[in-house]
Amino acid sequence: MRILDRCVGCGECVPFCPFEAIKTYGKAIIDKEKCTNCGICIKYCPISAIEEDN
Repeated sequence: MRILDRCVGCGECVPFCPFEAIKTYGKAIIDKEKCTNCGICIKYCPISAIEEDN
């Protein structure tokens, strides 16, 4: 998963990550060691600022 520049750091995605891989510090940050690329966070971002990392 990748956080796009348009992220405003609202934190809406944070509680939905089952692996606790997202934190917010100004904008969201994904811990690549914890993230399994499940994509759940994408559904909960209100401004579509998360996408799959290709």
